Parts: sequence; structure tokens; C-alpha cells
Amino acid sequence: MAGLARVLAPLAGLVLALGLLPATRGLGDLAREGQLGPDFWPRLVLVGLAAVCAVRVASLWRGASGDRAASSRAAPLARRRLALAIGLILLYVLATPLVGFPLATGGFIAAFAVGAGARRPAGVAAAAVGGTLGVLYLFVKVVYLPLPKGDGPFEAVTLSLYRLLGIF
Repeated sequence: MAGLARVLAPLAGLVLALGLLPATRGLGDLAREGQLGPDFWPRLVLVGLAAVCAVRVASLWRGASGDRAASSRAAPLARRRLALAIGLILLYVLATPLVGFPLATGGFIAAFAVGAGARRPAGVAAAAVGGTLGVLYLFVKVVYLPLPKGDGPFEAVTLSLYRLLGIF
């Protein structure tokens, strides 16, 4: 019975995501030719939520019907890492308007990777640079989303980076 109770939350998430998906249908009417419409991101998030919830339901269902010991082997919650992650997210949100999206994102990815246990500087740097460039191209070049450029000298750095990358 305890296994069934653990399946209810992701099952409710799956039902909710699939139930909200039809509500995004009319949003695509506002899109310009050749651009992603305002229905793209809500649909992407809802499909992603549904997929994650479905995978979680399947894994919990298998665990509940088979090996009860598997659920007891789960790692305990690392409260210090959780607090660090929440703090980094808040700092990222506060710093982005000041230092601009590219610098804040690169710093956030690097700090989050180190906080999560990454120890190789080359790997952390590659994740920060690659992640930042990928998100910049996606949001600025593909989706045409205006991102915070920063204040003062940070705005000049952001605009120079955009020009260097050919996305602005």
C-alpha cells in the first residue's frame, strides 16, 4: 500500500500535464511565419513533465511490485547541497539583471557543478561555457527572446559577446 501512495504524486503530475496540454492549442495562432510561437514553451514543458512523471510512475510501480529493499537503499537527502542549490538559484536570479545573462549563466553552471560534486576544472569550464553558449543560441538566435544584458560595463561585455558569436 505504501508503494501505491508513492506513485500517486507522479501519476497526478502526469494526468495534470496531459490535461493542460490541450489548453495550449490556441496559443500557436499568434506565431509569425518562421518563428516559434507562444505555444512552444508551454507545450515543451508539459510534454517534458508528462515524460518525467511517466518514467517515475513506471520505476516506482516496478519497485513496489518487486524489490522492497530497493526503496530503502535510496540515498538520504543531502540538506547542505540542497541549501547550496537553492542559494545558487536565488543568487542567479538576483545577479542576472546586474551582470547580464551570459556571465550569470556561466557562473551559475560552474558553481552548481562544483556544488554538485564536480572536481575537474576542465569539465566544469566546458560545462559552463558549452551550457551558456547553447542557451544563448537557443534563446537569442532561435527564439528571439530578449535576455538581460547587464548594467554598465557588463552590458558592453554582453553585446560584444553577442557580436562575436554572431547572434546579435
